[in-house]
Amino acid sequence: MVSITHTPIPGLLLLDLPVHGDSRGWFKENWQRQKMTAAGLPDFGPVQNNISFNDAAGTTRGIHAEPWDKFISVATGRIFGAWVDLREGPTFGVVFTAEIDPSRAIFVPRGVGNSYQTLEPNTAYTYLVNDHWSADADYANLNLADETAAIDWPIPLDQVQISEKDKAHPRLAGATAIRPKKILITGANGQLGRALRARYGDAPHIEYTTRAELDITSPDLATVRRWREYSTIINTAAYTAVDTAETPDGRAAAWEINATGPAALARIATEYGLTLVHISSDYVYDGTSTEPYREDAPVSPLGVYGQSKAAGDLAAATAPRHYIVRTSWVIGDGNNFVRTMASLAARGIDPNVIDDQQGRLTFTDDLASGIQHLLASGAPYGTYNLTGTGPARTWADIARDVYRLTGHDPARVTPVGTEAYYAQATGPIAPRPHNSILDLEKLTGTGYKPQDSDAALKAYVSQLGE
Repeated sequence: MVSITHTPIPGLLLLDLPVHGDSRGWFKENWQRQKMTAAGLPDFGPVQNNISFNDAAGTTRGIHAEPWDKFISVATGRIFGAWVDLREGPTFGVVFTAEIDPSRAIFVPRGVGNSYQTLEPNTAYTYLVNDHWSADADYANLNLADETAAIDWPIPLDQVQISEKDKAHPRLAGATAIRPKKILITGANGQLGRALRARYGDAPHIEYTTRAELDITSPDLATVRRWREYSTIINTAAYTAVDTAETPDGRAAAWEINATGPAALARIATEYGLTLVHISSDYVYDGTSTEPYREDAPVSPLGVYGQSKAAGDLAAATAPRHYIVRTSWVIGDGNNFVRTMASLAARGIDPNVIDDQQGRLTFTDDLASGIQHLLASGAPYGTYNLTGTGPARTWADIARDVYRLTGHDPARVTPVGTEAYYAQATGPIAPRPHNSILDLEKLTGTGYKPQDSDAALKAYVSQLGE
C-alpha cells in the first residue's frame, strides 16, 4: 500500500512504494494515479517523463527550483536528496533531506529547490513533470554549499562531481524566490472586480483584466495566456443588463458573455488543473418558493439573463475544481440601487419602489472576502450561496432605510407592486424573481460568516457622504 509522509516543507511529500521482489528481480508501480491520489498525492497532471542516469557515485546536481511540480523516484541505485523551499513566504529557506531508493519517491511542488547526490554507481532516477520547459518561466537556484541551508552531504562536496554552473549559483540571501502561481481576475473594472482588487492588492501574482485586455469570449482564449502559470481564475465578467437582455442584441450578448465565456474558461481550467471561481445569480430561480433557496434547488430562470446565467453555471461546474458563488442584490463601488436612492433623497424626489420582491443585500467587500475564504480554506468544491445575513427585506424597505440613514423622511418612499411599477414601461422588461432569499448554511459550515446586511448598509451609506 502506498503511504505518504508530510515533511517540514509544505506540499513536499515522501512516498513509500511497495516493491515486489522474487528470484528474477523486483517490480513496483512507479506511478499509479488512482492509488496515489487516494493516499493524498495531488492530482498534478504530469505531461512529461524524464530519466537521469549517473554512472558514478557522488555525482551531485545543483539545487534547482522550477515552475512545475515533480514526482521523483529511483529505478536503480540510491540517491541522497536535499530540498529547499525557494517559494515566497514564511517557509522560504526550510530544508528537508532524505535517502531515496526504489522503495521511496518524493513529490516536489512548484518552487521547491531539489538536488540529488548519487550514493551508488549506475544510479538512475525518473521524474514526472506537469509542464514543459519555457524560457519565459520563473526559475530559482541555490548554491549547494550554502551556509544557511547547511546541508549535510553524505559525500563532501570537494570530493564529488559538480558542474561549474552549479558551483556559481547564489547563496540563500541572494536567491530569487519563486512567486506563487497567478490568480487571474476578469471583469476587474466592475463592482466586484474593484472589491477583489481592494482585497488582494497589487501583488505581482494577481492579474486584473478588463474585457479590452482579456475577452473571455474570444476564440483564441486558450492561447492568449500561458495557462500553466496560473492557479485560479476568478470570473467576475458578466452581462448584467437584465431588461436589455430581452432584446435580440441583448440576448446574444448575454449568452455570449454569461454562458459561452464561462464554458471556455471551464475548458481551460479542466485542461490545466486550475480552480475556476464563477459568480452566479438569484435570477436562476423563478422566485416562487416560500423558503430560502438552497444550492441544490432546481433552477428555473424566468428571463434571458437568468437563463444565460444558469447555462454559465452548468458550464463552470464541468471544471473539476470550481466554486460557483451564487449571490443577490449586489452593492459596491459603482452605480447601484443604494446610490440611486441616496441621490433621489438628496434631490427631493419621492420615488415609487417595489415592495413585493424580497431578498438580502450583498456588499462586494463581503462577496470578495467570501471568495478569498473559499480559496484559502480549501473548502470542498461546488456551489455556495453568499449574501448578507439578517431579515429579508423588500426594495421598498431598503429605500426607506436609505432615506432614513441620509437624514430624510422614509415616508417619502411609496411602496408599489412589480406589475404596477412597470405598467408604463415602453421597452422590454425582464421578469423578476419575487423571492431572492438564499440559504447560507452551506457557506457558514465552511467557517465563513457573512456581514449583517443592515449593519453593512449603514456603514455603506455613511461612506457615501464622506
